[in-house]
Parts: sequence; structure tokens; C-alpha cells
Amino acid sequence: MKYILILITSLFVLSGCSVFKKYKRPESVKTESLFGKDQSFTDSVTIADLSWREFFQDPYLQRLIDSALIHNSSMRIAAQRILQSEATLKTARLAFLPSLSFEPSFESETNKKYDGTKFGYSLPLKASWEIDIAGRLLNNKRQKKSAYESSLLYEKTVQTELIKSVANCYYTLLMLDAQMEVSKKTAASWKANVRTMKAMKEAGMTNEASISRTEANSCSIEASLFDLEYDIIKVENSLALLLGTTPQHFERGRLSDQKFPERLNVGIPALLLSRRPDLQVAEKNLEEAFYGTNIARSQLYPSLTLTGSGGWRDAINNPTQWFISLAGKLASPIFNAGRNRANLKIAKASQQQALISFQQSLLQAGSEVNDAMAVCRTSMAKNDLREKQITALESAVNSTRQLMSHSQSTYLEVLTAQQALLSAQLQQISDHFDTIKGIVNLYSALGGGAD
Repeated sequence: MKYILILITSLFVLSGCSVFKKYKRPESVKTESLFGKDQSFTDSVTIADLSWREFFQDPYLQRLIDSALIHNSSMRIAAQRILQSEATLKTARLAFLPSLSFEPSFESETNKKYDGTKFGYSLPLKASWEIDIAGRLLNNKRQKKSAYESSLLYEKTVQTELIKSVANCYYTLLMLDAQMEVSKKTAASWKANVRTMKAMKEAGMTNEASISRTEANSCSIEASLFDLEYDIIKVENSLALLLGTTPQHFERGRLSDQKFPERLNVGIPALLLSRRPDLQVAEKNLEEAFYGTNIARSQLYPSLTLTGSGGWRDAINNPTQWFISLAGKLASPIFNAGRNRANLKIAKASQQQALISFQQSLLQAGSEVNDAMAVCRTSMAKNDLREKQITALESAVNSTRQLMSHSQSTYLEVLTAQQALLSAQLQQISDHFDTIKGIVNLYSALGGGAD
């Protein structure tokens, strides 16, 4: 026993520097300049601090998100993953306790000398207890705890992506509705243009070619209504899939009524690690790999198992008695040492891969924030210019109508101005949608929607 204690003490000294260490974020993981080296951010406030109910104020959208969080299949699967990892963690914790088993046995013997059959039985309670001298059980528990925490964060990751997807589908529908409204008004106007051109031809003011061009443009606009109708149905089907329901029409508001925070604060890059659940999942994967390396390293050291049994025995040739036995077994991996060292190399490589993936996830997150900021900035700038363009085109349409009444312009010029105005109006709606989509993506890229 004295030598066993000396060996155990030596193992603790040798392995304490590595096997029993807890995970610590590597110094090579940097967050500076994630949003771009030319940009400096010092604000600790971010729009991701807003709950999704505060950020998305449209009541129709709020109801859709509520429904998606309950019925979406990915959310339901994530909930089951939590239950699974929770049970695995419980198993790892119970490994520290002794294992008990009850193994009763019976025997009989027939002997002609006493002309009968004797019976015997044994009622033993057996126990086995692994003493965690090399930290294998401890690291296994820590690894399973990391996996459990990762499953909780994974559910938040699914939630943020789901909220972003539902919001983008909803705003796409609002954009298509707005384009449908403008296109219907323009289609009605072009039908009136066709009637006007035919009247002008009867008055000798235009020719058949001009009527044909006007009718062709009118048919083109009417055909675009069917394209918009198909796009609306397709997006509604996608939204229904996210909500875990059958295809249907969804009540919704108007694109022009949508409101968002005036200041789009992004905060400092370091906040991404505390806000974005997907980055936290990537770090938890690294943490699991770290403890996996410790487990592989612990396999290089001997294991100590205490066993014992006790109970009541009534043997055939021995008197009835209580019995108890205790034993200790120290197993050293002599013949498996080569395989264990190879497993340690595999675990170290897996840990390095997890580190690279974590660093790549950080870079990807910074790129997503930068992209979203660029979209918001450029689309907002385009909106101002688009407003001026539409004002100028509306003035051009009115001017050409007045000039035509004084025989200084042709009706074809009026039609050309109307065509340009329609194109600009549709593009303005698209630009407005791009701005909203950029804001939504920025909110999601900063980790918004997790709470």
C-alpha cells in the first residue's frame, strides 16, 4: 500500500501541470480589427442589446416570429439535443461514484451417502470504484459539461438564424407588395395610354407603329404582375416552411411603415464573443477538444480501481456465514502505450483543428458585420439619390404632357418618361428593402435575437 501511495503522489506531480488544467482561451485568439483595420470602434453599446421584440416593432412580424420559435423543426431538434447532452453530462458525473451490483447465485448437490439433495446459495453485493488518479474522469466530466453548454448555445444560434430568416422573408413580401401596387397603377395607366394613342391615330396625330410600341409596353407591365404574384407565393411558401405550417397567405403591414433604431451602434469587436452564440459554440468545440486531449493524455498513466464484495453465504460444504473482501488493482498501460500515444497525437490534431475553426469563425463574423454596415451605408445613400431621381422624372412626365398639348412634344416622349419613372419607383422600393435587409443582417451579425 505504501508503494501505491508513492506512485499516486508521483502521478499527481507529473500530470498536474497539464492533465488537471482547466480550459483557458488561447492568446492567439484576437478580436482587434475584426470590423476592418481602417475603422475604430469604442462604443460598448450595440443594437444587439435590444431584444428582438424591441428591434422588430411590426406586430404582424412579432406574431410570425413567436409562431416560428414554437413550431420550427430546427428549434424542436435543438431542444432535444439539450436533453441528450444533459443526460450525457449526468452519466459523466455519476462515473465518480462506485458502481454497485447484486449478483445472487444458487447451487445444488445430490449425494447417495445422505440420500438427498443439498442446496447452497450466495447473496453478494459487489462494488467497484475507479480512483481518478490521472484525471480521466474529471476531464470527461468537463468535456461533457462543455458539450451541454454548447447545446444550449446551439439552440440560441438556431433562434438567431430563424428570427433573421423570418424577418427577411417578411420584408421581402412587403417589398413585393409595394412593387405590385406600383406596377398595378402603372399597368392601368398604360392601358389608358393605349386608348389615347388609338384616339390620336384616328385624329391623324400618330401612326400604327407608335400604337404597337405602346401596346407592347402595356403587355410587358401586365406580364410582370404575374411574375410578382409568383414571387409572392414562393416567398409565402418559404415563410410557411420556417413556421412549420402549410402554405398560406400571411397578414402583413406595409414596407413604408417599418421603423428601426435611428442609430445603428455596432459596439466594439470584442462584444461579438459575448453576444454571438455561434462563436461561443465554436469556442465550446475548442474547449471540448482541449479536454479530449487531456483524456488521451491521462490514458498514458496507470489506473487504480478498488473492488469489494460482501454478503451472506450458505455453502453446501461450509457453514452459513457473512463474508467480505476488498482488493485494489493498479493497471499500467505497458502494451497499449504506443496506441495511447498515437491517440494523444490524434487528440492534439483535433484540438488544433478546433482552434483554427474558432479563429475562422471570428473572421467570418467580422466580415458579416462589415458587409452589413456597407449595405446599410450604401443603400441609405442611394435612397436619397433615388428620391431626387423620382422627383425629376415626375417633373419630366408632367413637362412632356404640357409640351405635347402645345404640339412641342410627341406622346412617345411622354411614354418614355413614364417608363423611366416606373423603373425608378421599382428600384426605389428595392433600395428601401436593401436598407432594411442590411439593418436586419447587421442586427443578426452582432448577435441580436439570442435573448
